[in-house]
Amino acid sequence: MTSDDTARLPGARSIETYAALSPEQTEAVLGLLAEAARNDGQQAVSEQGRLQLRDGERAGVSHLLLTVGDELVGYAQLEDTDPVEAPAAELVVHPAHRGHGHGRALGSALLAASGKRLRVWAHGGHSAARHLAQVLGLTLFRELRQMRRPLTDLDLPDPVLPQGVTVRSFVPGQDDAAWLAVNAASFAHHPEQGSLTQRDLDARKAEPWFDPAGFFLAERERAGAEGGRELIGFHWTKVHAEEQLGEVYVLGVAPGAQGGGLGKALTVIGLRHLAAQGLPTAMLYVDADNKAAVSVYERMGFTTYEADLMYRTET
Repeated sequence: MTSDDTARLPGARSIETYAALSPEQTEAVLGLLAEAARNDGQQAVSEQGRLQLRDGERAGVSHLLLTVGDELVGYAQLEDTDPVEAPAAELVVHPAHRGHGHGRALGSALLAASGKRLRVWAHGGHSAARHLAQVLGLTLFRELRQMRRPLTDLDLPDPVLPQGVTVRSFVPGQDDAAWLAVNAASFAHHPEQGSLTQRDLDARKAEPWFDPAGFFLAERERAGAEGGRELIGFHWTKVHAEEQLGEVYVLGVAPGAQGGGLGKALTVIGLRHLAAQGLPTAMLYVDADNKAAVSVYERMGFTTYEADLMYRTET
């Protein structure tokens, strides 16, 4: 644990950094995140970041707690696990304590901890986040769009699978290793998703929303003497029960199976599954600069709902 140079005086701001949080600290941060989400309309810290809050010490991940006196008013998470890209961060200040420089203090602490080589997410792209990025000297370089479409009266062509391909549901324990391998291959260009480990998968399987019936795997006969069937694609759906929202959570196709319409077929299968549960709306995330994928989803009836923005230091 390290601390900034601010004395722990009544009403003084202090930032402390931890490799792992205690159960009490974790609950306090989750409460702060929940209050901010109620105020802002979306989470300030990603699902992966929230899982890492409760997951004990993880290599390359640190947690910054900003307190005023004895009250927790700000939180930031720094992840330095990408061998190429700059460390990535997310941060939040309690809604009742905004406008007092706490966001700038957290941002400055992140810059110092990362050696002034930093990427920061601004979920929802609010004007205050854009201003903070400017103050910290960060520039916009990535836009992640959330797209949505209605599931009522779902009118999509029947899914057409490539010849020899069948689809079944994920079996926890049995399919873990094969899925992790195909996920890594499918998202080799996207380390946030492609670097998921067994620990990450186990954390998601332990979440209340996890339902293997909505986790679809596409298989075909394996070429060569080995025989058997191989996993070549998947569509993992997710239900946000409180918001009554279905999500195209992760959709991937192995490099050797791309270009044959499997991705579109898996998308339709997943959307029909979500619609069958009575959910009125589906959502997904896609990088704005992935023009081909954006175009495909627009043709399937998705439109942009909001955007998450990532800023970084000049390189």
